[in-house]
Amino acid sequence: MKFDEIDTKLLGLLQNDSKRTTKEYALHLNLSVTAVYERIKRLEKLGVITNYVALVDKKKVNKAFTVLCHVKLVQHIKEYVLQFEREVLKLNEVAECYHTSGDYDYILKIYVADMEEYREFMITKLTAINHIGSTQSSFVINQVKSTTEVFI
Repeated sequence: MKFDEIDTKLLGLLQNDSKRTTKEYALHLNLSVTAVYERIKRLEKLGVITNYVALVDKKKVNKAFTVLCHVKLVQHIKEYVLQFEREVLKLNEVAECYHTSGDYDYILKIYVADMEEYREFMITKLTAINHIGSTQSSFVINQVKSTTEVFI
């Protein structure tokens, strides 16, 4: 999908702060409020803009211990893959799950309070899922970059 320069700038503004008014975006882009409103509605209708969210400070809600957990299934059969994916969707601690190539089948991004909470999560929730062959956990020491913005 091709975007003109105004769409690109508008998407950047929205990704940076979607709580601004249409009037503020219009002033920044030298457009009328109506033109900006129509562009936003078009981008929503096309599915380019999929959602508006509030980003939460993980430290303030006691979920700043970040774990990247690699999961290998015992076999790569469709039934096991679909069952694992259904079960992972139910786990609130899992913020992101990627089906990947390589040595492991999945990479999970998990937010918990601390190592103790992660251990409890592993024992009672993750490893309770059938057909997991092995896991490997990496603990984030420092977040160097994190963005929700997709550059166009």
